[in-house]
Amino acid sequence: MPEHTMLYKESELLPLSALQHLMFCERQCALIHVEQIWEENFFTAQGRILHDRVDRGGERPGSYVRVEYGLPLRSYRLGLFGRADAVEFHKKKIDGKEIWVPYPVEYKRGRSKPRDQDCDRVQLCAQAICLEEQLGLSINEGSLFYGKTRRRERVVFNDILRKTTEDAAKRLHKLISSGETPMAKPTKKCASCSLREACMPKLCQKRSVRAYIDTNLEGM
Repeated sequence: MPEHTMLYKESELLPLSALQHLMFCERQCALIHVEQIWEENFFTAQGRILHDRVDRGGERPGSYVRVEYGLPLRSYRLGLFGRADAVEFHKKKIDGKEIWVPYPVEYKRGRSKPRDQDCDRVQLCAQAICLEEQLGLSINEGSLFYGKTRRRERVVFNDILRKTTEDAAKRLHKLISSGETPMAKPTKKCASCSLREACMPKLCQKRSVRAYIDTNLEGM
């Protein structure tokens, strides 16, 4: 690890889940992790049930793959902590030696996201970086398992994704330390957000007083 790399203190570590919230929506992230607001809807309930099933574990795949569920994760470089849904350890022969190579797997309720929406991939990459720091080795890839399609998406932890993940971790710490909740920026994602009622995206956006009056008093 480079000498100039900043290390966070134990008390400064933030939840890994907050990174996914940040990538989905900075306002949602602040509502949850700054204002401590959380509401469950159909989508979050489905996700919780899926994760509960994963946490209970299951059948071990075989002698060449071992699986650990709910493995504790921590990175002082990114300033994050949490738990992995599952980490598969694949037995491989490298330079004539058999070693167990970690392969993180994150479970999601929906379906694979478009390439311009990296929230899930960033969360998985952060898990890999935590494992690398804890185990002192390199991890090249992992998978996202989506409950809706019942399929895995292979994720390669390349330089671009790692840079995106590291930048997101820095943004997360800056957002939480500011103690401020950003203004709303309504998008299509608002429809599936569990905090839509608390967020009030159409009201809590940056606009002029005249625009607010015109919108809310129209037809009265």
